[in-house]
Order: sequence, then structure tokens, then C-alpha cells
Amino acid sequence: MAQPNGLHSRKPARPPPVNRAPSNLATEWQAWMGSSPPSVEQTLGAPKHGPLLATLRTIAFFVYFLSSCLFMHFAQLLGAPLYFVSKDWFYAYMAMTKQYFGLFATTMTQWWSPTIIRISGDKSMAGLIKQGEDGMLRMGFEERVVLMANHQIYTDWLYLWWISYANDPPMHGHIYIILKESLKYAPIIGPAMMFYGFIFMARKWAKDQERMRYRIQKLSTRHSGPLSGSRGGSTLDPMWLLIFPEGTNISANTRQNSAAYSAKAGIPDMQHQLLPRSTGLQFCLQELRGTVEYLYDCTIGYEGIPPGLYGQDVFTLRSVYFQGRPPKSVNMHWRRYAIASLPINDSDAMYQWTLQRWREKDEMLEQFYKTGKFPGDPQAVEIDGGPTEKEWKTPYINTEVKPRSPVEFLQIFAPVVGAALVGRVLVQVIDRVVGTRPLFGG
Repeated sequence: MAQPNGLHSRKPARPPPVNRAPSNLATEWQAWMGSSPPSVEQTLGAPKHGPLLATLRTIAFFVYFLSSCLFMHFAQLLGAPLYFVSKDWFYAYMAMTKQYFGLFATTMTQWWSPTIIRISGDKSMAGLIKQGEDGMLRMGFEERVVLMANHQIYTDWLYLWWISYANDPPMHGHIYIILKESLKYAPIIGPAMMFYGFIFMARKWAKDQERMRYRIQKLSTRHSGPLSGSRGGSTLDPMWLLIFPEGTNISANTRQNSAAYSAKAGIPDMQHQLLPRSTGLQFCLQELRGTVEYLYDCTIGYEGIPPGLYGQDVFTLRSVYFQGRPPKSVNMHWRRYAIASLPINDSDAMYQWTLQRWREKDEMLEQFYKTGKFPGDPQAVEIDGGPTEKEWKTPYINTEVKPRSPVEFLQIFAPVVGAALVGRVLVQVIDRVVGTRPLFGG
């Protein structure tokens, strides 16, 4: 349009695009079914499997995943009436079904996402991380512990569940995870996790506090049924309580929120993690005081994440399980703290203690991304048949996620198949007694 001075007006220039973080929905979709960015091929290479084989792997994965989940959940429902008969037997039965999920996660990872697991620790872990001559990892944690870890991607808790399976004695039937409340409403998996006694947090402390107190009091109740501990008699149940103080896994969205809080609070931000929260951790340690001796800290790192990206962008469900592109290695560095030495009665001091541990973890992750390894201490690991001389002893154990027996996973299907067979026999007996026509022929 011409102006009075003869010049032509122009539309105002379009503002430059704003670099916004993706929405929560986009973040969740990327973590589960998104494709890895093209830059990933420079570090991990192209997908191992083409479209046809990837499709077949996807079908096989979902057949195994859905059938196993259904069988495990039906097994839980079969045992639910035990609650009204004997709570000791009910909790023992649910611990058994929780073992099934540990086996399921272990075999699922071995079949669809095999990778190197590298374990290390500092001197506080001396004698607790071992590897047998068969190559299997054997952890030496107590039966009642609290675990805390940084949260990189959704599979963190699967690898930590496997650690409980690798413990001596095995604890994969006694792990309890503190999760965000939205997971409670996932079909099949949500109700199953409720049977497992997991703790769901709404991230509103006024609401979460009483819920957490109730659940932790349950974990401090004495039982005398099967799977109630190695000492027998009426004793506190074994318990591995897992908490992620960051509250969620790291992504572009959560990093932006963490940076905003850092700026607002005047706290230096993290490079490779989110700022932790100490309220839930402190509350757990206070409530479990006198029943748990140690807090174990795990720092998890995934090899193969290009600079500027996050684990959930690279190692999605699709890329890891369907396209055959798992991390080059999954690294875990362990530390142990006596709970009696922690300032659990002082909120400010406990926050500073937690924050300091996270800054140390951030430094270790920086070294990990540069060298591919955490700074391990040779005193932490023992390898059967390996060198014991200080100058030759390695600070790392390299192993893999696998069950003790290739047919161990068949336990998952035993309760439902057994119930079906018993039901069939009972129906046939009734048919013969009352003289009705058999429902199953013969």
C-alpha cells in the first residue's frame, strides 16, 4: 500500500523462532516411540536391522511383552484372595509375582537389547561387587536398603531391578520403586504395580507425605511367611526401596525447568542432570530409621549419547528394542553411606548433602562422557580367577544382563497354567460326580 510520501509500507519482520522445549506429550512420545536423530549414526552406526526385520522384532516383542504382562497380572489376581486369609502368605505370593517381572525384564533385555554392563564403585563398596567364574554379577547388598540414583532414561529402573536379581541373596521380589502418579493409570501395568506395593507420588508434598508414610510403615511391618527374609521367624521383610531424587528423567523439557529453578533460587545448575530434591529421600530415611543401615547411591551413564542430546532422544524403545541399537555400554558406579552419619533431622543440611552428592555425580558424568568410564576403585570389585595384585587389579566388572538359566522365565506362566489345569480337572470331576455332559469332551 502506498503512503502519502510515496513509499510503500512493509509488513513487520517475522520475529526469529524461539527455541522452545518440546511439550510433555512430545517428550513422552520421543522417549518411547521416537526415532533417534541422524547425528546418532555417527556414534552408534546405522540401525542393525532393516524395516522388515525391525517389524518382525516389533511383533515378537509385543507378543512376549503383552502375553507376559497378562500372565503376571492374572497370577496376581489369582493370589489376591489370600489377603483375606493370611496377609503373610499374600505378601509372600506378591513377592513371587514380583520376581516374575524381574525375570521378564532380564530376559527381555537379553533377547532384544543385549549390551555390555560395566560396574564400578568407590572404596566404600569394597567386597560388595563380585563376578563369578561364570561371568555372572553378584552384588553383596543387605536385605533392607535404600537406593538412590540419577535418572537418565526410562530403562534405568529395569537395570536397577536386574541389580536386585544379581544380588546374593536375590532381591528382585522385594524391590519397591517410588514413581510418578501418572504411571498408576497405565493399563495392566498400573494395577500390577499397585499389587507390587510401589509408591506413587503426585509431587505435591502435602498429599504425598501421608501416602508415603503409610506405605513405608507397611514396609516396616514384621511377617513370618515364605520369602520373609533369610533369618526366618517373625522379622522385617526384605526391602530395596528405590528413589530418584530428580523426580523424572532428563530431557530438553525437564532440563529447561531445572535451569529455570536454578536461576530463580540462585543455585549453580547441573550439566548432565537435574537438580535433586531431598524432601522425599529425607522422609524415607527418617521413617526407616533403625530398620535400614545403608543408603546406596548409583550413578548411571549410557555410552553413545552425542553432545547436545539426551539419553531419551537416542535410546528410545523403538531404537533399542526394535532397531537393535542399544547403548554401547551401560555403566553403573556405586557408593555406600551409613544412614546414621547423614543429617536426616536437618532439612537444610540434608538438602546440601544431597546437592553435593549430585555435584559429585555431575563431575563423574563429565569424566564418563570424555573417557567412556567412571573413576572406579579396584578395592570395590572382586573377580573370581582375576588378578589380585594391586598393580594388575581392574576397577571394573564387565558383564551382561542375563538370567541364571535360559528357561527360568517359564516361571512367569506357571501360576495361570497351573490354575487352568486344576480348573479343568475339577470341572471333569464334577461332571463325573453329577453325571452331566463333560464340557471338555471325553
